[in-house]
Order: sequence, then structure tokens, then C-alpha cells
Amino acid sequence: MKTVGERLVEGLAARGVEVIFGIPGVHTVEMYRGLSGSSIRHVTARHEQGCAFMADGYARVSGKPGVALVITGPGILNALTAMGQAAADSVPMLVISGVNRRDSLGLGLGLLHELPDQAAMVRPLCPTRQIRDASEVGEVLDWAFATMATGRPGPVHIEVPTDVMPLDCYALAPPADLPIAAVPDLSAAVAKLNAASRVVILAGGGARGQEAALQALADKLDAPVVQTVNARGMMYRHPLVVPASPSLDAPRALIAAADQVLAIGTEFGPTDYDMYVRGHFPDLSGMIRVDICAKQLGRHKAAVALHGDAGAVMVGLLPLVSQKKTDGVARAEKARVSARAELGELDVLMPGRLEMVETIRSAMPGALIVGDSTQAIYAANLYYDHDRAGGFFNAATGFGALGYGPGAAVGAALAAPGAEVVCLIGDGGLQFSPGELRTAVDERLPITFIVWNNAAFGEIADAMRGANTEVIGCSPSPLNMEPFAAACDLPFASVALDPEALHAALIQPHNGPRMIEVRVAR
Repeated sequence: MKTVGERLVEGLAARGVEVIFGIPGVHTVEMYRGLSGSSIRHVTARHEQGCAFMADGYARVSGKPGVALVITGPGILNALTAMGQAAADSVPMLVISGVNRRDSLGLGLGLLHELPDQAAMVRPLCPTRQIRDASEVGEVLDWAFATMATGRPGPVHIEVPTDVMPLDCYALAPPADLPIAAVPDLSAAVAKLNAASRVVILAGGGARGQEAALQALADKLDAPVVQTVNARGMMYRHPLVVPASPSLDAPRALIAAADQVLAIGTEFGPTDYDMYVRGHFPDLSGMIRVDICAKQLGRHKAAVALHGDAGAVMVGLLPLVSQKKTDGVARAEKARVSARAELGELDVLMPGRLEMVETIRSAMPGALIVGDSTQAIYAANLYYDHDRAGGFFNAATGFGALGYGPGAAVGAALAAPGAEVVCLIGDGGLQFSPGELRTAVDERLPITFIVWNNAAFGEIADAMRGANTEVIGCSPSPLNMEPFAAACDLPFASVALDPEALHAALIQPHNGPRMIEVRVAR
């Protein structure tokens, strides 16, 4: 008879899991026994935080939950930062960890990897369950996948005591069907949309994966679509798209002039809607708001609140709303032009930083760009249109975890075999998670690691200067990139902050991962 650990892996495979990101340890040996001969591919990270970042990147690109397998105690604690990022960005992620034997829990016996209450440390971030008996394996897996498919997506945690993992376990029942979100009553929304003549759509991360429905609805309503960072890449170069942060004045003016705002899958987080903490955002109390999360709907006043899946609601609205022919294209064009011009007004260096990101797009069309918190990404988050739906994402909004990029890029590459992936990261962020570059080498992944090297925490230094305080702690010594790349067995190039030089480096043929340093003067 197979063990709980083996059945758990079988249950994951039965639910469509194809990749697990993990680091084996003595507390997870029984689960690794289950991976032997399994259809699931195991990818070894170098740090448990990297495991979960990989699961995050995999989930964003594949549309399926990413799965991380970590050890008891320090393993799950190391993964918590990445779980926080996934929670902030509504990314479905299953983290499975060990926990010490059942009769020791909470007693402080000094066992290896012991925590006073492991689940209590996870619970503030996400739902957690413990498998306490072999009979619970299937039920707990059904719960985990239903939880990730119901309401706002995010991380879910399962812990398995070390004395439960080797227990005999009968074959699991087939997975339970996942719930299907109901479509709410659309009549009030339809009436307001049909009465309006200047509709604006605000699209957030909840609209990911629904590009066709979003574009069709925007076309029918003749509505400009203002995108937050997590919606970028949809409707590339469409005349109605406004790929600009609502923190900028131009998108705000567009929104203020609308006679109806339709907000789809956006939480109105300050890092998207008020990056510079200026306040004075247009009054949205008359908006129609669509969100999968009932709690989220209660956080902002709306004339009509639709609790449902963004894609299902948009598909439901399409045949009910009237075709409009107004000035939507002209309004969108004005907002785009004005928003881009604002970048130089904010910082004279910002347009040049954006041009470097656009150079990546032109040199590597259709690539996935996975960003960390670094100056070029900050610029692109304010204004950037990507040429692949779901192909531009980063950790520089919301939770804002440094070191996200390398792991997430590995996950993204595994989720989209054959696609080129770019990890755009600063020299400071790279030092948070340098080991994950070796995972890219081991897996022979087509990832280009572009290191924005200003030998500083440049954005923080600018913020300190802006606050009229002494700049302290912002000049950690950077890695010497060329020997570091050599130590990682990565082909290496170094270019100045120049779009033509970067383009020339990017178009060079490569097989597997590589590193390109962009030297940025301080």
C-alpha cells in the first residue's frame, strides 16, 4: 500500500499539477518518495522563498495554481514573503510543508525545525489546513483547490506532520468538481451603461486571462481602458487602450470626465492609483464595480456592485449593452499622449528608463518580462504597453517584495515552454536571490537576466533626498557581474545605458540563460 506522501503527490497529478518547485529535506522525504515515477516535474530552487516565487511566476503565466514543497519550520517561514506577494496580487499558489509529529506540537521539545505553532504564522496570510490522518488526504486537497478557485485567488497552505507522511493510505477518490462562479444580476449595470455616452473602463489584475471579452466590451461601449500594472499586455496597441497608471494626471482627467466608470477586477490599491500620495482621486461613488471578492466590493462605494468572475460578467454584459459610437478613441489617444509626457515632468530620467524597457519589447517580441523592484520597472509601471497578454508583471506594486524576479522568471519559463523570458532586476534586488540563476542553468531555460546596475538602492536614495534627509544605507557594494555570471555559467555582456547597445546585445543568439548588465551612472 502507498503512503500518505505518495498519495498526496498522486492527488496533485490528478488535479492537473505538472510542476512542483521545492527543496528536499529530511522532513519531506516521504513526499519525495511520491515524486519518484510521477508525471510531475520537480524543479529544485536554492531557497524556499525562491520556490514560492517560482510557483507565483508559473501561476501567472499558466493560469493554473503554482505548487511549492518546503520543509517544516524555516522552510515555510522562508516561503512566507513570496506567499505575501501572491496574496497581494491574487495569485493562486499551493504551498505544502511538513510539520513536526502530532504528539510534539506546541510542547517546545526542541525538535528539529520546531515552531511553537506553525499554522498560526501562516494563517494571517492565507487559509491553512493540517492533514492529521490518512483518510483526510483527498478531502484536504479538494478543499485547497476549491479555495483557490472560489473568490479572490491567493495562496493556500497544507501541512503534513512527519508521523502522518509514512502512514498507509488507500487510493484517493477522483477530485471533486471545482465550483463555477454564478453570474450576478446585470440589469442595473446594463441600464447605467446604456444611458452613458462617455464610458471609461478600469481594468485590474482580476481581468487577467480575459483579453477577448475585455476588448469586445470596450469596442461595444467605445470605452477607453485604463490598465493597472497587473492588466498590462492585454489589448496591445488597441486604439482604446490606456496603459498608464491612474496615479498620473492624464488618466485621472480621463476618468473624471467619464459619465460612467466600469471597474473590473481592481482593488484600487494606492501603489496603482495614488503612487505619489497626492489624494484628490476622482469621485468613483457612481461606478459599476465587478469583483470576485465580496469583501473587496465592500471597501469602496459603488452605485452598482457585481459580485462575480470578471470574465463571466463581461461575457454576460456583451449582448445586453448597446453599441456606442462616441469619441472613445480620441479620449484614449489624448490620455496616452499626455500620460507619457508626464513621465519627464516627474523625473527627467524617467523617459530614458522607459525606452530601455521598450527596447526589450522591440528586440524580443512576444517575450515575457518579469520585473523586480528597480528603476526601469518603476517607469514602465507608470506607462508601458506590452505585446503579450499576461506577459508583463512584477513585484514593484502592492506588497513589493525585492528579489522576486529570478524565481518568478523560472516559473514563467516553465509555464510557457519555448517562450523567451526576461528578468529585469536591479543590482540590489539580485543580491536578495542570486541562487535562483543556477536553477535557470540547471533547467536550461531561455531567460535573459538584465541587471540594472546603479551600484545602489537608487530609488530609495532618491526618496531620502526628496525627504530632505541624509542618504544612509543605500550604497551596498554590488556584485562584480562578469565573474558572478561566470560562476553561474552564464554568457555575459555589459552595456551602457543606451537603447541601441541594449538592442544589439539582446538580438544575439543564445541557448539557455544569459546575463546582460546595464551600467547606470549614479
